[in-house]
Amino acid sequence: MVSNKFSTEELDYWEDWKTRRDPEAGDYLVERYLPLVDYVIQRFMINLPKSVEKDDIRSLAYEGLLDAFDKFDIERDLKFETYATWRIKGSIIDGLRRSDWLPRSVRDKVKKVEEAYAILEQQHSQSVTDEEVSRYLGITKAELNKTVSDAALSTMISIDETNYDGQEQTGKHSILRADAALSPERHVFNQLIKESLSQAIARLPEKEKLVVSLCYFEELKLTEIAEVLSVSVSRVSQLHSKAMLRLHAATVAIHENY
Repeated sequence: MVSNKFSTEELDYWEDWKTRRDPEAGDYLVERYLPLVDYVIQRFMINLPKSVEKDDIRSLAYEGLLDAFDKFDIERDLKFETYATWRIKGSIIDGLRRSDWLPRSVRDKVKKVEEAYAILEQQHSQSVTDEEVSRYLGITKAELNKTVSDAALSTMISIDETNYDGQEQTGKHSILRADAALSPERHVFNQLIKESLSQAIARLPEKEKLVVSLCYFEELKLTEIAEVLSVSVSRVSQLHSKAMLRLHAATVAIHENY
């Protein structure tokens, strides 16, 4: 039995699409859910280096949306928006991996910076400054900021690493399965991740914490956040990158133990 998550009209289009791939139904669904593509792209563009074309990301995102239409089970008690968002993200991430957008030399620098955040913030039980991280790594503050900028998407991909199998997301952070269906071990793991991230967010420097809040809770665009903080868009991007790197570092130990 199909749940009441769709209106009667929309359900009719879904059934026409699923049973006979009706073109009119397909056009309706694309128009109905295309804003999801823009939403996900906006979240990715805050992390992308300037060398990555937005049109390429849009193409990958659109492929993810179409894939979601094909594989979504309308009888499942799951909102399509949730499922499609992760399909779109997965399509973009897979496309970026295939393009090998980040050289290995940069990946190595990113890993060292991430390890520095993890070690120093564990030692001090608080966020560390750029000067402390630079001193620990033996690099200049400018070199650190450059690596942090390069690290942004790499960190996000690592956090959101997924392996899609049918309609199940079997990566480290599956959100598509109900908690009741999770094994006890997976439930404990998810709780540890949530607690670790909550503590890490609380320790963030105020500006980084504000950027995270405006981006992910208030859902403001990059330009809007820059206006609120009265700083440049590039400065917002840098603050976001540092916050993501700190948050990822906070979960490293948990991942290594599972």
